[in-house]
Amino acid sequence: MSEDPAQPRNGLRDRLTDGLYGLGWGAVKKLPEPVARALFRTIADQVWKRRGKSVLRLESNLARVVPEASPARLAELSRAGMRSYMRYWMESFRLPTWSPARIKASIEVTDAHRLTDGLDAGRGVILALPHLGNWDLAGAWVTTDLKVPFTTVAERLKPETLYDRFVAYREGLGMEVLPHSGGAAFGTLARRLRAGGLVCLVADRDLSASGVEVTFFGDTARMPAGPALLAQQTGALLLPVTLSYDDTPVMKARIHAPVEPPESGDRTGRTSSMTQALADAFAVGIADHPEDWHMLQRLWLADLEPREDPT
Repeated sequence: MSEDPAQPRNGLRDRLTDGLYGLGWGAVKKLPEPVARALFRTIADQVWKRRGKSVLRLESNLARVVPEASPARLAELSRAGMRSYMRYWMESFRLPTWSPARIKASIEVTDAHRLTDGLDAGRGVILALPHLGNWDLAGAWVTTDLKVPFTTVAERLKPETLYDRFVAYREGLGMEVLPHSGGAAFGTLARRLRAGGLVCLVADRDLSASGVEVTFFGDTARMPAGPALLAQQTGALLLPVTLSYDDTPVMKARIHAPVEPPESGDRTGRTSSMTQALADAFAVGIADHPEDWHMLQRLWLADLEPREDPT
């Protein structure tokens, strides 16, 4: 059997990727914070200037969010978007060293009572978020300030050692992390919710066959059915959450009104309606702060190429 010449290259690339992330978690948290912020802003600007696939895709996505934007405005938004994305990574690399007091001081939550009231009622709560702001910081606030553990899922990454790093990082913040692949995760999430627990899911992109089609900024996209299905099967409260940055070190979080199952219709129809309601809530937060939406991949069905989604 002949060897695949791509395998050695892929192995080297995987080891390099894992090593770079390891360096980030090991070194960035030791830098003085002003130095770390300046470094990651510089990285963001350099990546933006190269105009690679990810930046162009981000700009294309932002053009749907802000359709009236001129090319100059889109370029300004994508530059701010890359700075926001690098802020997410800078904070995430440093987050394990932050004290509970620092975490609490770094986030301001509007309508937190919707979450705490649901948990106090023992109903079980699902928080559904888009790729907006820093969802890891929001999770750390839940586990440290509210002192509530929660369960989430993580996509399996390559190499496996990189996936292990992400799991260890999030578990270190007090999260229970389940692998996204396979059907076992859904059953575990349902059990946690029936026991009155908390589940947090990033839920603004699902290109699989099980994704639910929604209207999102005027065109069709797919989002995961999981949050709506879990809410229906367990009776858990489904709460959309949006996050944003401003010119301060404090991230803003908003917990939106609950998405309740419709009183009529079959499961497919109820799931579609609830997922659309999530998409509408996400759209409100994204439209208010488009530069903080870290969607560097294809999302809308019209943007997908047959049999190929390289970004």
